[in-house]
Amino acid sequence: MSKDRSVMAFGLALGLCLLVVFGARGVQSQNAPKFKVDADWPKPLPNKWKMGGVTGLAVDKDDNVWVHDRPNDLTDIELEAELTPAIADCCVRPPSMIHIDKNGEVIGSINPPQGHGMAVDSKGFIYLGNVVDGKGNVRKYDPKTGAFIAELPRTPEMPPSGGGGDAAPTGPPAPGHGSNGPVFGFLPAGRPPVDAATRAARAEATAAFRLKYPPTTPMIVGGIEEVRLDEGAHELYAADNYLGGRVMVFDLDTFQFKRGWGAYGHKLSEITTDDKDRAYVPNGPMPKEFRGHLTLNVSHDDLVYAADRMANRIHVTTKDGKFVKEFIMAPWTGVGGSTGGVMFSPDKEQRFLYISDLTNNHIWFLNREDGKVVSTLGSMGQNAGQFYGLHMIAVDSKGTIYTGEVFGGERVQRFVQVK
Repeated sequence: MSKDRSVMAFGLALGLCLLVVFGARGVQSQNAPKFKVDADWPKPLPNKWKMGGVTGLAVDKDDNVWVHDRPNDLTDIELEAELTPAIADCCVRPPSMIHIDKNGEVIGSINPPQGHGMAVDSKGFIYLGNVVDGKGNVRKYDPKTGAFIAELPRTPEMPPSGGGGDAAPTGPPAPGHGSNGPVFGFLPAGRPPVDAATRAARAEATAAFRLKYPPTTPMIVGGIEEVRLDEGAHELYAADNYLGGRVMVFDLDTFQFKRGWGAYGHKLSEITTDDKDRAYVPNGPMPKEFRGHLTLNVSHDDLVYAADRMANRIHVTTKDGKFVKEFIMAPWTGVGGSTGGVMFSPDKEQRFLYISDLTNNHIWFLNREDGKVVSTLGSMGQNAGQFYGLHMIAVDSKGTIYTGEVFGGERVQRFVQVK
C-alpha cells in the first residue's frame, strides 16, 4: 500500500507540474505584443501639402508605406495657400497617393482619383478602390507613373443614393475652395431632411435596381470598401457595399470574376434583398446579412476574415466561402461600428488579429483562434498615440503597426513593438 501511495503521490505531483507548465504556456499565448507610438514618424509633408482623411494604407515589399488619402476632405480654411495671391503659408491639396519610407520621408506620389481601400503587390503595382464619375471600382496603377492599367468589371450604374461616400465639393476642385469636411456626412445636422414622397420614390428606384442587378451580379456594384491580394492563388478580393456588403473574388491576372459570398457564407444566390435582414441595433441579435462597411483579409492558413463594421462582428470563412465561425466585438458600439480594418500579427501562426475601430478609437488585439480580446491600444484624442477617426491599419514585416485616420485625425501614425 505504501508503494502504491508513493506512486500515486508522484503521479499527482507530476500532473500538477504539467498543469502549471501548460497553464503558463496557455497564459503566455494570451499575451498580445505591446507597442509605443513613434512620434517622429512621419516627417512634415513637403510642398505645403496637408493630408486628407486616410482611406487606404498598405506596406510594400520594402516596408515603405503607401497612403491613400482624400484631398477633397480639406476645407476652405485649410487651402488658403492655393489662392492667388496666397493669403496664408499653408496649405494646398496633396496627391491622393503618398509614398513614405521607414524614416518618415516622402519618396514618391501619384494622383489617381480618391476612393477607399488599397493593396500593393510584390512587384509594386497598386490596386485602388477608386471613385470615377461617381462610380466605385478597383483599378490597377503603375506606382512610378500613376498610369491606369486595368479595372474590375462593374455595373454601368450605381444604386440609387449610392455615391462614393467621399466628402467632396460639387464639381471639379476650385483653388482655395474645399468641402464641408470629412465629418459632414456622419453628422445628423449634415443630412438634409427627406420627405415621404422622396423616400417612396427612392424605395421604388432601389427595388427596380435590385431587380435589374440581383445579388448574383458577377461584377462590382456600388462602392468599394476593401481590396486584398492572394498572390499565391492569383486572386484579388474586393468587398463592395452592395446589399450591405459582398465578398467578391476575381482572377488577379485577367480580372475576371470567380466567386463570391455574403454573411454566414451565403452564396450570392442566397443573399436577400430585404433590408429587414440587414437591420441591427447595438447589443441586439446579429442580422442575417452583412450590415455595412465590409472589410476583409486572408490568413496564411487560407481563412478569410470579413469584418462587418456596422454590426460589430467578424465572420471567418474558407476561401471558398464556407462559414467557420463568428466573432462579436464591442457589441454596444453604435454609430460607425467597431470592427474596422483586419490585420494579422507577423508571427508564422498569425496568433493575433489587429482590428482598427473607427468609433471607439482603439486597436483591438484578438486571439485569432477564438476571437477573445486580449488588449487594446489607443483612445480618442489628438495627441501622439491617440486617434480621432481610426480608419486604416497596416503591419510591416517587422511587426510595426501603421494607422490612418479620417474625421479630425487626417494623419498616419507608426507604432513600434516593445518588450
